[in-house]
Amino acid sequence: MTSLNNRTKMNKTKTRVGRGIGSGKGKTSGRGVKGQKSRSGVAIKSFEGGQMPLYRRLPKRGFNAINKLNIAILNLDKIQSYITKKNINTNDVLNSELLKKLKLINKNSKKLKILGSGEIKDKINIIADLASKSAVKKLEKIGGSIQLKK
Repeated sequence: MTSLNNRTKMNKTKTRVGRGIGSGKGKTSGRGVKGQKSRSGVAIKSFEGGQMPLYRRLPKRGFNAINKLNIAILNLDKIQSYITKKNINTNDVLNSELLKKLKLINKNSKKLKILGSGEIKDKINIIADLASKSAVKKLEKIGGSIQLKK
């Protein structure tokens, strides 16, 4: 039954407007008389007939701080995966400039924060702006070092 309905829909010809009185869609082509909606190229976007529009019914949410710092966050397990993939050399000093150059963190980030999630096996020297206590403890345990910028 549904396939029959689809076929009738497909075989319907498009209404040819503006083709004389006899067509029933001549002269104003079913647009009524005058006014904004009778003109071509006009769409009243998000106008809901005087009803309060959706974008005004919904509450505002959130807050975007103007002076927000973009802080790149890097976990120890992520650093370890970069080392195993040979993206980072363990002899290099790991800092935000190197990570930006290798495109491992966003170029717009202002600061680098090291977090202690996961394990790290290779010892590495890191220079960062911020670090969690667990990250510092884990790095010092394997013989690596983390230097915090002031």
